[in-house]
Amino acid sequence: MRGGSVAVVGGSIAGSAFAGAAARLGAERVVVLERTPGRLEDRGLGICTQNDRFAELVEAGHLAPDTRRHRLTVRRWVTRGRAGEGDGPNGRGRALWTQPFPFHSHHWAVLWQALRERTPETVEYRLGSTVTAVGGDRDGAWAELADGTRGEYDLVIGADGYRSVVRAAVCPEAVPEYAGYVAWRGSYDSALLDGLPGGAGAWPEDECATVCYPGGQVVLYRIPGLAPGSTLVNWVFYAPTPDWYRPDGPTAFGAGALSGEQLDGMREFAQRWLPPYWAGVIALTPPERTLLQPIYDLATPYRTTGRLLIGGDAASIVRPHNTAGAVKALQDAHALEHAGRRAAGGSWASLLADYDRERTAAGRELVELGRTLGQAQVTAAPDWSTMDESAMATWWQQQLNGGGALGGSGFGGHALGRAG
Repeated sequence: MRGGSVAVVGGSIAGSAFAGAAARLGAERVVVLERTPGRLEDRGLGICTQNDRFAELVEAGHLAPDTRRHRLTVRRWVTRGRAGEGDGPNGRGRALWTQPFPFHSHHWAVLWQALRERTPETVEYRLGSTVTAVGGDRDGAWAELADGTRGEYDLVIGADGYRSVVRAAVCPEAVPEYAGYVAWRGSYDSALLDGLPGGAGAWPEDECATVCYPGGQVVLYRIPGLAPGSTLVNWVFYAPTPDWYRPDGPTAFGAGALSGEQLDGMREFAQRWLPPYWAGVIALTPPERTLLQPIYDLATPYRTTGRLLIGGDAASIVRPHNTAGAVKALQDAHALEHAGRRAAGGSWASLLADYDRERTAAGRELVELGRTLGQAQVTAAPDWSTMDESAMATWWQQQLNGGGALGGSGFGGHALGRAG
């Protein structure tokens, strides 16, 4: 691809990655249309990238080698002690398994800023630009804003998340499906851990803790803070659907939007089912740093139509169990860039067909793995009181369908060579 104009709908991680890819391919004009009027630094919480996937993205030019991140090495699975056993030192629970976990953790905003800094200066970001409709045919595309203005482009890319306007135009039959449970999420300054039994030292900084209880689990790890040198506690609490929640589409309840009664119900649930230390970790979270994310699945049957293309969560919604969300978005953008370089004679049709073929299949595999992990770990979880290290290792391998090392089956994301 050389020349032409590209509009990217959505300016977060996926949108910034796609904008950079389009600019590097030689588009004369790249415009990012982001509905949020202000800066995006306060969005999101913690995300992870598997070490090898991170290295591949650095080598491919999507991330800088010094992108700020926090190193994780082990994932320790624990549960409440059996009757009469107690919950171990500092109330951290009975250990089930210590699993190698070669991942980096990131603050969403820090990773997004790193992507923005690598986006060519020629890319135009238009904040406060809400896209209400898109369309086009084999010869071009358009995007219409809330104020009624319409822009004409050679390609419109939908990186506008799980409620994507562009997806509705590309494949309207693709509708997110509720998985039957939710994820409470929170983050806060890790210095607050000093008030818990054993202090911050009771929980090693390189440990991702997975706390299992009947019907769910909590995943907890540290992430970089916005200020260099600082760290935050980040947690994801998979739990049954609250009585007050009515699934009517994948709409999250953002930080600060939950009532005191709703938050009290979550904390009481944690105290009832989790070892005391981890219930205390969750209880430390300020209300304004707590949110609710209903869990949904979506695998679109195709990703392009005419001169429209979708990627990131607009194209596939993968349960967080995969630990692959950011990698998925960046690999989508990489696949666009790779397809553009391979496109015969700079053909838009060739680029779109190549991208569609590779990323539709990869997205479908990740969604299926997410469903498998969600069933094994939440909706049809084993009786944790009967599990030991050997049983855990066998149980984990069954989820990966014989996938070998982490990442081989799609956990943490497929290797970049598989992603195009």
